[in-house]
Amino acid sequence: QVQLVESGGGLVQPGGSLRLSCAASGSIFSITTMGWYRQAPGKERELVATIPSGGSTNYADSVKGRFTISRDNAKNTVYLQMNSLKPEDTAVYYCHAIIRQRLGNVPTRYWGQGTQVTVSS
Repeated sequence: QVQLVESGGGLVQPGGSLRLSCAASGSIFSITTMGWYRQAPGKERELVATIPSGGSTNYADSVKGRFTISRDNAKNTVYLQMNSLKPEDTAVYYCHAIIRQRLGNVPTRYWGQGTQVTVSS
């Protein structure tokens, strides 16, 4: 009943930029935290950035100063602007959102299907 649909991945050269988007749809009463994780081949999924509904953002040390997370609450959408990309940023990027479907329901974490980002010359 809730879907997270990502877009914006692709192949980019080192030093380039990409912008990821993730839109939540379905039965949604409220969304608290939204964010992005990534998983490189042979590695565990790791946090990239999170943004709560009304607070400060949080970034992994490896992306600070290069990536910017933002959200449009009216569209239930979270964005990840990625600049100065490096080969080590290559991974599948997953968006997540903590969503309450009805007033009084327990908030649940939902995940997108993932979008591939490849940084290579």
